[in-house]
Amino acid sequence: MVHVVLPALIPDIKRVYDSYFAAFHHDPMGEIMLNILFPGGNVNSPEFREEHAKGTLAWWHQSDSQYTYKCVDTDNGNIVGMGLIDVILRRRSVEERAFQGVPWLQGEAKERAEKVLKPLHDMREQLFGDQQYIYAHVIGVLPEHQGKQAGAALAGWGLSFVDYTNLPMYFEASPSSVGLYEKLGYERLKETIVHKAETLGTATDISVPLMVKMPKSAGGMSFYEWKEKGYPKFNAATPVSKKQKL
Repeated sequence: MVHVVLPALIPDIKRVYDSYFAAFHHDPMGEIMLNILFPGGNVNSPEFREEHAKGTLAWWHQSDSQYTYKCVDTDNGNIVGMGLIDVILRRRSVEERAFQGVPWLQGEAKERAEKVLKPLHDMREQLFGDQQYIYAHVIGVLPEHQGKQAGAALAGWGLSFVDYTNLPMYFEASPSSVGLYEKLGYERLKETIVHKAETLGTATDISVPLMVKMPKSAGGMSFYEWKEKGYPKFNAATPVSKKQKL
């Protein structure tokens, strides 16, 4: 069984998000987030999925930085996983980087979702500001394909993409996956985001690990070294690691 990661196409939208919703239902933190972002428990209903697909397509028509990828089983062409990333190449103004809220919700549901999402936005602003970087929103694999190399294909594609672009990749890990990403060479940041139990509807607060993968062209420079130096651009010919300079 071989998996390949490809750009998602318009006809793929529903099948790509089959992976998204199934993967989130299969993960404790993911299930919490689904209940917050799409309250009502109807995410698998045909009516919801139809409206969600329409909204996704409308967003694709207007976004100039967000990309959706599919993980395909080459034995049969089935979509078994997905990834959603922002590739920030254009320097954006403060207004362009402002928190956009949760326009598909109203009232208390909207307030609750924004209590969860705004700290994530504010942390990205604190760490990166108007810099160029990659933000990985989510990676999801159908539960029946987990442990069968689909997740490894998506993770490997992400590592390659970081090196191809010479851009760091940032994302919020789930508590259950942070160890895997550390083994893959991702740097766990000292900052963390704590979601309050009363907002999540959980017994305890939940801390969100924050991860960064620096490109090989950084020469071993950590995220904090890069930030301290003023976010310099990388190129493969320039060793920039403090260790290499000693």
